[in-house]
Amino acid sequence: MHNPALYTGCTGAMMEVMFNNSSEVTSIPEPPLSRFLFADTRLAWLWLLLRVYVGYQWITAGWEKATGGWLGEKAGTAIGGFFSGAIAKATGAHPAVASWYAYFLNNVAAPHAVLFSYLITFGELAVGLGLILGAFTGIAAFFGALMNFNFIFAGSISSNPLLLFIELLLILAWRIGGWYGLDHFLLPLLGTPWQGGKIVQPKPPVS
Repeated sequence: MHNPALYTGCTGAMMEVMFNNSSEVTSIPEPPLSRFLFADTRLAWLWLLLRVYVGYQWITAGWEKATGGWLGEKAGTAIGGFFSGAIAKATGAHPAVASWYAYFLNNVAAPHAVLFSYLITFGELAVGLGLILGAFTGIAAFFGALMNFNFIFAGSISSNPLLLFIELLLILAWRIGGWYGLDHFLLPLLGTPWQGGKIVQPKPPVS
């Protein structure tokens, strides 16, 4: 029997506020609309559609890179060109790339273009696979959003804002995002860092 607290329970969504002038702790319940959107399994079908759409975008992008010269002997060439183009956008009267991000690209990413070529390619495939299968949906959506943020910072708009927006919603809906997927079985088995599952229990606090 699955643990409903991992999906529809509100204990994980309660916010505790400590007042400065007393030791009283007040629990503020999650708003009904938020609970319906992000924790009610009756809307799990909506998150299934959204996560499969986003997952398909990622897995096709990753596959195109894996078969298009981002791996093997040509690894680093394509991403190096992307870095150079992004750095160039940091100049001019109205730069499309912030100077701090151009510094990161020029001094951290570009010198390790081969490594980033592999990270991005396999990262896109992993995010796409995780979202399509509904396995660790919240984590997959987080890393997808992280890549979208970086692409946007690099001056690449395309579909990144739309994917980012959906991924942020999927992170909020992590409890039911994979209800029609592997999370339906994984979450009750593994639990969360604050609530154990059937096979994994959180470590007791150190006294």
